Amino acid sequence: RSPFSRRYLMPSRSAPATPPTRPGRRLDTFPNPAPHRDFRIHLEVPEFTCLCPLTGQPDFATLVLDYVPDRRCVELKGLKLYTWSFRDEGAFHEAVTTRIVDDLVKALAPRYLRLAARFFVRGGICTTVVVELRKRGWRPAPSVALDAIEPGASTRG
Repeated sequence: RSPFSRRYLMPSRSAPATPPTRPGRRLDTFPNPAPHRDFRIHLEVPEFTCLCPLTGQPDFATLVLDYVPDRRCVELKGLKLYTWSFRDEGAFHEAVTTRIVDDLVKALAPRYLRLAARFFVRGGICTTVVVELRKRGWRPAPSVALDAIEPGASTRG
């Protein structure tokens, strides 16, 4: 035991029973609990990172995902590990955004999906890439409003 742990009576800890979480490209899903109804799922990923393919320097972005599920919904921990997997990969903003959309569409086959990737300033330029897809023939019911949710609305503070 370290002197610090004795001083503050911190219990000794053994290694975790399972290995630490690692990033991965698998998007886990679960059945839509209400497939008979249109509803929007709004997610914000404020800590997305990838690398500039030209300089190798990190690029930071907030991903804003809105989708109307059909039969499947994305599981949040899987989405977190999936987005984490880009941390050490070089990618242009447009390429990484469209790749994420392609992977989400493949996993979910949603009725509607919109991803806005808001990249932080780099060289005096802020980039936002928006990709939107609709399932063929899908239109929102008149009573469903797909209005904007203010950035940071999911943050309490």
